[in-house]
Amino acid sequence: MLTPRARRKYGPFMRFVALSWLLCLALGATAGFTSSASAEEDIYSMPERSESPAVSDNVRRGRRARDAGRWAEAQADYKAAFEATDPASSTERERAEIAGELGLCELALKLYRDAAEHLAWSLDQRNVLPLQLQLRFEAGQRNAAPHVATLYLSVEPPDAEVLIDGKPISTPARTYRLFLEPGQHMVRARLAGHEEAFASFDAQAGKPTTISLQVPRAGTQAAVPAKDAATVTREPKRSARGAQAPTVASSSTASKLHIAGAVLAGAIMVAGGGFLMWSAYTQDELHDGATALRGADKEANRCARPDAPRACSELRDLQEKRDLLRQVGWVSLATGGAIGALTLVSLFVDRASPPSDGVRIVPTAGGRSAGLMMVGTW
Repeated sequence: MLTPRARRKYGPFMRFVALSWLLCLALGATAGFTSSASAEEDIYSMPERSESPAVSDNVRRGRRARDAGRWAEAQADYKAAFEATDPASSTERERAEIAGELGLCELALKLYRDAAEHLAWSLDQRNVLPLQLQLRFEAGQRNAAPHVATLYLSVEPPDAEVLIDGKPISTPARTYRLFLEPGQHMVRARLAGHEEAFASFDAQAGKPTTISLQVPRAGTQAAVPAKDAATVTREPKRSARGAQAPTVASSSTASKLHIAGAVLAGAIMVAGGGFLMWSAYTQDELHDGATALRGADKEANRCARPDAPRACSELRDLQEKRDLLRQVGWVSLATGGAIGALTLVSLFVDRASPPSDGVRIVPTAGGRSAGLMMVGTW
């Protein structure tokens, strides 16, 4: 506790220190609030740093429309800004943010395919995005994914032009990740001096499809669509002589016929074995009946006489039944064996025989139409 003399001596100095300390605290709080507000603004709105007035104006309008819940208007403004971006006049982060905000607007409008495409494009540049924006865009991508089909496509050679339902996509690349509406689609790859490769597939929402296309040089073996994670219908391929190979549909039919032949052969042979077992059982009955009859009648030729007992007639019926069952059994075994042998031979012949000419019918589907495409040699 200060004495009156000390209070008079040090009082003004202490008041100055206290006022300075309070002033520093006020300035620090103001700076912190301003910094926090600036960070929040940077996270949830587009910084207007583009040198292009068209981009800046569209982003400004899109942000206001988004904050007001006018999603259609916001989507149109962000789309115009995204299309106006240019690497020469805008930064990579700016383009990534515009694409992400555009994807969120499209998600709100239930334009799931466009939303998935723009959000994925934005997240491909995630290294330039703030963490909060990455989390927002990733959440939007997860919400859009169950409503669209994803196609993972690889093309060889990589400079071939790729078309989906007749429409070219982006610039040539070796691999593609494409977002499609669920349904039937046709992918084609073409290149000058090469034969065209194509595949029809059924895209399912929330499920990936993987296709590999090889575009061969003219006169060589044609493109072979690769195995698909969902359901891919492989298209005809050409051999060196230009003949078309069977489609997956015809191959599947042949496999079903082979399986049916094997099952039929097995069933007939099992039935034949049953008939033979039945005939053996009948033979035992016949033997027991004949033994009992000989024990009751000492005359061995009693059954050949006109007054033969009724047991003789029953024995004759059993003998005919035994012979018939035995005959049917052996015939069934022979028939089943023949069908099995023919099925086996057909299987080897189908695998070894060269592809034959013919006409293939391939389902096609577009954004507004669907139909069948006939491919082959008449």
